Amino acid sequence: MSAETYDAGFFRDWMAAAAAAVDREADRLTELDSAIGDADHGANLKRGFAAVTAALEKEPPATPGAVLTGAGRQLISTVGGASGPLYGTLLRRTGKALGDAERVSRPELAEALAAGIAAVAQLGGAQPGDKTMLDALGPAAEALGDSFAAAREAAEAGALATVPMLARKGRASYLGERSVGHQDPGATSSALLFGALADVADAEGAAEVTG
Repeated sequence: MSAETYDAGFFRDWMAAAAAAVDREADRLTELDSAIGDADHGANLKRGFAAVTAALEKEPPATPGAVLTGAGRQLISTVGGASGPLYGTLLRRTGKALGDAERVSRPELAEALAAGIAAVAQLGGAQPGDKTMLDALGPAAEALGDSFAAAREAAEAGALATVPMLARKGRASYLGERSVGHQDPGATSSALLFGALADVADAEGAAEVTG
């Protein structure tokens, strides 16, 4: 197991970095969603993660698990459509799996994320290959066992891999064959989430503790 552990501040920084990434890429996410969805993915996530950042700044949670459960609750309450419940479930269940630990390791986070992803799969009734966020989340959580950088690369590769897929779940599934050739917006935003995690890990080496 990795000897490096991460505290609540690291997780708050992750959520802030995710919010910044979503804000930066909101138009692209909406453009992707306009092709196979409701054309609101970018705007919805931008509003949701802005609310997450504001809530975490107002009352900073004391543990990594509390940061993620709080972020998940905020997304569920502020984001419309499917993305709020799905992302909210991902973060809440991951946070719950982390428990009350004051610091968590990267492998512990990977294990907790696997629980969160399983909850998302159950909620949405999707599985890998259905052209959903799971196609980026699953490979990323698995690669997180190796490194933060590997998780980012796996998420980005997973998002790209949705382009030739036929959508079997969600709004895009209504398009049938016309969904082929478009990158899934949920998988794309999931890659942003893991990209933000890797960026924070790179920038916050001081938050790592060896012991």
